[in-house]
Amino acid sequence: MRKLDYRQALIDRIGASVTQANVMAGSVNTAYLSAGAGFPVICLHGGGAGAVTWYPSIGPLAQHFRVVTPDIVGYGESDKPDASYDRAYFASWLKQFLNALGITKAHIVGLSQGGAIALQFTLDNPEMVDKLVLIDSGGLGAKSPLMSIVGMLWLNTLPSLWANRFYSRYILFNPDNRDPNHGRYSVEVLKAAGGKKAFSQGRGAAVSALTEEVLRKIQNKTLMIWGENDRLFPIEFAAKAVAIMPDAELYSIKDAGHLPMMDQPAVFNRAVAKFLLDKAGV
Repeated sequence: MRKLDYRQALIDRIGASVTQANVMAGSVNTAYLSAGAGFPVICLHGGGAGAVTWYPSIGPLAQHFRVVTPDIVGYGESDKPDASYDRAYFASWLKQFLNALGITKAHIVGLSQGGAIALQFTLDNPEMVDKLVLIDSGGLGAKSPLMSIVGMLWLNTLPSLWANRFYSRYILFNPDNRDPNHGRYSVEVLKAAGGKKAFSQGRGAAVSALTEEVLRKIQNKTLMIWGENDRLFPIEFAAKAVAIMPDAELYSIKDAGHLPMMDQPAVFNRAVAKFLLDKAGV
């Protein structure tokens, strides 16, 4: 199978009518998926693959919202320019992407590095964000164990199915919970032209720790969802951030790792939908 076949296989699993499109976000040709109707929910994937990372959640959330999941610049089928790939760069791209779609305000849902991007975007554009959902988010000071870093370096420098299999044990409670096509697509994205730029040129800047002073500035109602068994970003960093932020709460998921939407999709999707629909949150 080719790279786009793996991507399409994941889209076919979404269980909703999905539109695949491209738009110019500034100078970046950005691929994205959209489904559903209503108030927009923007889902930002982590540092790998692309929008199809959300294949377990797009369908359930599209029952209530207009769900838009971009291939973040540097990933998926979007452009991969030479750039800093730090939080400021990603947040600027996100604003241009939303402007291109005519979205003036949305719920923002961010996973891992996508969570760090969501935090920066909210700091820079609080008027464009309603509720904020951070899933096993970067930017909160978590220190990854040595072997998870080894796995990340292996996958991002010499991408292969072997590297993906090794790294999977650090991002999933049970690697069998992930559709194999997601791992295959992740590897093929890295092998494609420019696929390593976000990692090699960004050098982890996007997930560097935000200070307590900065976190206190986020007034938006925030839900942090964390896999209790996250072996990449331990849950204690989420608990610390929740205590600092003015209007944040933590929802932990048992038997889930760094990708709880794959380990425990039903629990995860209920938590997100309830928080976004219910004024009282989870």
